[in-house]
Amino acid sequence: MKHQFSLCTGIDLSVADVHLLTAKLNGLPLALTQAGAYIGRTGIDVQTYIEHFDRTWSTLMNKQDRFPLQEYDERSMLTTWKISYEQVLRQSDAAAWLLRLWAFFYHGDFWHGLLAAGTGLPRSTRTPTWLIEFEGSKLEFSDAMGLLTAYSLADSLGGGSYGMHSVLHQWSRSLSFDNEATALHSISMCILGNAVPSEDHKEYWKLDRRLLQHALHSAEGLSSPQTPSHQETPPWAMHRLGDMLRRHGKLDEAEQMYQRALAGKEKALGPYHTSTLDTVNNLGLLYRDQGKLNEAERMYQHALASKDKALGPYHTSTLATVNNLGLLYSDQGKLNEAERMYQRALAGYEKALGKEALTIPLLNTVNNLGILYRNQGKLDEAGRMYQRALAGKEKALGPDHTSTLETVNNLGILYRDQGKLDEAGRMYQRALAGYEKALGKEALTIPLLNTVNNLGILYRDQGKLDEAGRMYQRALAGYEKALGPDHTSTLNTVNNLGILYSDQGKLDEAERMYQCALAGKEKALGPDHTSTLNTVNNLGILYSDQGKLDRAEQMYQRALAGKEKALGPGHTSTLNTVNNLGILYSDQGKLDRAEQMYQRALAGYEKALGPDHTSTLNTVNNLGNLYSD
Repeated sequence: MKHQFSLCTGIDLSVADVHLLTAKLNGLPLALTQAGAYIGRTGIDVQTYIEHFDRTWSTLMNKQDRFPLQEYDERSMLTTWKISYEQVLRQSDAAAWLLRLWAFFYHGDFWHGLLAAGTGLPRSTRTPTWLIEFEGSKLEFSDAMGLLTAYSLADSLGGGSYGMHSVLHQWSRSLSFDNEATALHSISMCILGNAVPSEDHKEYWKLDRRLLQHALHSAEGLSSPQTPSHQETPPWAMHRLGDMLRRHGKLDEAEQMYQRALAGKEKALGPYHTSTLDTVNNLGLLYRDQGKLNEAERMYQHALASKDKALGPYHTSTLATVNNLGLLYSDQGKLNEAERMYQRALAGYEKALGKEALTIPLLNTVNNLGILYRNQGKLDEAGRMYQRALAGKEKALGPDHTSTLETVNNLGILYRDQGKLDEAGRMYQRALAGYEKALGKEALTIPLLNTVNNLGILYRDQGKLDEAGRMYQRALAGYEKALGPDHTSTLNTVNNLGILYSDQGKLDEAERMYQCALAGKEKALGPDHTSTLNTVNNLGILYSDQGKLDRAEQMYQRALAGKEKALGPGHTSTLNTVNNLGILYSDQGKLDRAEQMYQRALAGYEKALGPDHTSTLNTVNNLGNLYSD
């Protein structure tokens, strides 16, 4: 036992002293480490420490309302912590303040650079003198952390970073209460909000990843009854924390931040202030991410109408909301309205900033136009937009920035549509490797999961069904955790799993996937949305494979009518269903009708994709089989 105590605490005591201290602290490792650190630091003997322990215990038992501990073991640990804390307080008031402030951050990865973010706080934030000294001096911070570490109230993690045991961290919250707790909570939120980097920064994700656990801790604390009122926290800080949480896929926590930021801004600035409208706009982004498209549209329309009036139609903030409306309309399948929004935004940016500007909002709109043109089957125009966006982002942000990688991913989608599968694979692999490097392999951000899902689609096209299955399952697990089972991104991957199961001959499993996806999409998007119609088309293929030809025809006819209305008769998605109807009519012996479908599909593919595209050649093959019969 003596040897174990020395290893645990780093001090050498007699066997009798070790037994005495172990008995008093009930053998608790955490309490023994705390006591050993105190004894080693102060040089007092064990008997004196135990007498101090007993006096502190008696005091704490009279304050159980402030230190609510249920078990004897917990009270023993609390007593050792309190003794060490009081010694720190006697030696350095600043170190004691730092410990109490740390209670409102995450217990791990606490470093000077985080506190230094407080140097840029607005003048309205009442920053105490002790914090200003820490912010401006890494040496002051290191000295204070050295003292806390000496008393085992903190641990050095290396590289200037410090951690604290999670139970000790939870206890440290009880050291502050009433006005002091409110002030420290507000200061912690302001520091975090001010530390959040802009996405325009070339390597913003490095700091983002360090801040994420602190932001999640703050979000969790907002809903805790032990957390002081958030009324003292400036809305701008909660808005910025909402931005970071949203881009990491923490949508519920982001919504909580945005809602509180909005309430604060409406009260302090009014509902039509431009800062208030920025939060309204970002709530729209969040609702779109959550698949709540109607709520998102209300946010955007409110923000746009107010910004048009307050800032004018060509202000960059107004144009950002115009672009966001374009994204929403595209999600809703309203492609003409989406194009009008994007064109308005792009023209406005070019007028305000110049056609050669490399600002991120302008390049994002160019990228979004590429997505729209691809959805409309205008693949050449889409390619030009993507290449312009990619060149601009690589120059402005660098090749590894997450915004650059989004356009790389989109180019992969386009190359797949054009039948350039090797080029598509290179784009997807570049995007995935970049995301994993920037965000971590376990990240659940939506762009990363989209690329994983897209790789699954590509592997299926290449006949690599096992690899496709692994990608789909990874994407599905991520979407379900980040967005929930009813989100459209989740449902799209469920649909893709149905396609894979059909390819593998698992027709019953495929039907279950399709029916699940179809029910979810009809509820979330409506029966006439193009994504819904894609799943209807896939059910037609499945029913045809099962020999249920009448049911297959019903599905194809529904899909064709909807796509012709939404996308037009020459869109490649429409032509896919036309081709499928040709196959069905051939199976039914309706050869004249089959020929009509194939000829229509062939003419459309040749015009949209060219004579050498795989879709064109597949239809030529279908016609050849028909004529040979």
